[in-house]
Amino acid sequence: MTKPAPPPHPGFGAFGKIHREFFDAFDDGSWQPVAGYTGVEEKILSGSLDPVTRRGAVTRLGRWAPGAAVDHPVSHDWCEEVFIVSGSLKLGTLAAKAEAVRLPFGTYAVRPPHIIHGPFFSDEGCLLIEFLYYPPAP
Repeated sequence: MTKPAPPPHPGFGAFGKIHREFFDAFDDGSWQPVAGYTGVEEKILSGSLDPVTRRGAVTRLGRWAPGAAVDHPVSHDWCEEVFIVSGSLKLGTLAAKAEAVRLPFGTYAVRPPHIIHGPFFSDEGCLLIEFLYYPPAP
């Protein structure tokens, strides 16, 4: 029998994150394919997003297999911060590989909602840490 998830810690306010102490974020469990993306997986480390109420925050790892690609620009209604931990991502398409811009490990992006970004692909694969959140109400 599984235990119910603990309630969010009140110190996180509207983000509704649960207090967790150090754990192995790289273990092989809990990786899920990202819908609509071939070769891209995510592992939620904390939090959740609710697109209906436009509330919440997520910290997740993104793992791109070598050759994974998103061949079209994307946009979403939450804020996003992305840091490339290892490997590299390329800004561009596989069809126009020679013109693609390489984004090496250590590269960071921060975006408000509705910013169009991509397409992307990764020749060697990469690991990202991402922070996704809805902006607080003014």
